[in-house]
Amino acid sequence: MASLITHPIVPFAAASFAGRAFVPVPLLVLGMFFPVLPDLDSIGFRLGIPYASPFGHRGFSHSILVALVFAAAMMPLARKLDAKPAVVFSFLCFSMLSHGVLDAFTDAGNGVAFLWPFSADRTFFGFRPIEASPISVGRFMSGRGLQVLRSELIWVWIPALLLRTLTNRLGRHAKRVRCREY
Repeated sequence: MASLITHPIVPFAAASFAGRAFVPVPLLVLGMFFPVLPDLDSIGFRLGIPYASPFGHRGFSHSILVALVFAAAMMPLARKLDAKPAVVFSFLCFSMLSHGVLDAFTDAGNGVAFLWPFSADRTFFGFRPIEASPISVGRFMSGRGLQVLRSELIWVWIPALLLRTLTNRLGRHAKRVRCREY
C-alpha cells in the first residue's frame, strides 16, 4: 500500500487543479480524509481475517462499490461542505478510489479488489513503481519507511506538485489574458 501520508495528496492535487470554486475547503478536507478510509481494513489482521479474504486488506474496502456508497452517503452534507451534491459525490468518490489506484501501483501485496462483490479477483497495474509501505508504524519508521517515502516522493508527490504549479501558472496566465481583453 502507499503510505497514509501520501494517500491524501491525490485529492489535494485534484482540488488544486479544479480550483476552490469547484472544490471548497470543507470538501477538500473531507476529500483528503476519504482516501485513508480503505486502510481501516488492516484491523482485520488483528482479527485473524486472512489477507486474501474479500474482507482482508485491499479487499472490499478498496472497491469501486464502497467508494460509490461512501460518496453517496455524504451528498446530504453538500450545503455544509459548500458544494453541489454532484460535486460532493464525484470528488469524494474520486478521492476514495484514488487509494486503490495508488495501491495497484505498489510493488507488493495481493492486489486490489476493485470489482468486489462482482469479482474476488485482485488487480495490480503492469507498471508498479511505488514501494509498498509497511503496515506497522515501527517498520515504517525504519530504513524501509524511508525507501517508501523516497518512492512516493518520486511517483506521487513530485507529480502532484508539478500539477499544482502548472495549474497555478495556467490560471495566472488566463487571468492576464482576460485582463488584456477588456
